[in-house]
Amino acid sequence: MTSVAALPATRTQPTTEVTGPPVVLIHGFAADGAADWPAERWAAPLAAAGREAVVVHLPGHAGGPAVGSADEVTTANVLRRMADGVGAGEVDVIGYSLGARLAWDLAAGGYLPVRRLVLGGLSPMEPFGAVDLAAARAAVQGGPRPADPLTGIITGMVSAPGQDSESLLRLVEGLAREPFDPAATAPAVPALFLAGEGDPMAQGVEQVVARVAGAELRHVPGDHLGALKSDEFRAAAFEFLGV
Repeated sequence: MTSVAALPATRTQPTTEVTGPPVVLIHGFAADGAADWPAERWAAPLAAAGREAVVVHLPGHAGGPAVGSADEVTTANVLRRMADGVGAGEVDVIGYSLGARLAWDLAAGGYLPVRRLVLGGLSPMEPFGAVDLAAARAAVQGGPRPADPLTGIITGMVSAPGQDSESLLRLVEGLAREPFDPAATAPAVPALFLAGEGDPMAQGVEQVVARVAGAELRHVPGDHLGALKSDEFRAAAFEFLGV
């Protein structure tokens, strides 16, 4: 088993009397904590409501550690490192896209004592296992664009300005070794699913929602990128967490 350090997290302490457990925020793939969870929209209102905000920085992304090998970033390894970085104690969790996939397994696997779970932009499918890593690496190094559409999309994401392309591709490789499988196990905590009305990645999410007893699904305006930025997304998440 590869042993690596806990994942870093940015913490914002409550500015009033504590009213509930910390809220852990997990960003999406090829995004980062500051982009997905702007402090003025998330940490600041949480702090004003008496809640600590804990923004996790995933491997290979801005604020997170570089990835030396795929062994460092299997799903179980990432979740252990995340739990170590967050610390002991009950938490609420909000995850978006890849962050939602990790949040599902974080709660289902008992890595942290999760009280309530908000899963946004969750795809019911495991995309990383279908990525042609050899073609993606060749394209990043100046070779031809991959013929496979999914591999082409991932290649474009990891090669965008400011990205650590190789770290992100190693993350894809590591996570693909333990694919997201909602049929295997499900969180046993109250859960809210949020999906953009125009988000093709969330198509079929109803099948995943049905696996969580008592879970609720709400649709908010926007596509995969726009849904997270909508006021409706934030309002629904805060309401569900009692903020």
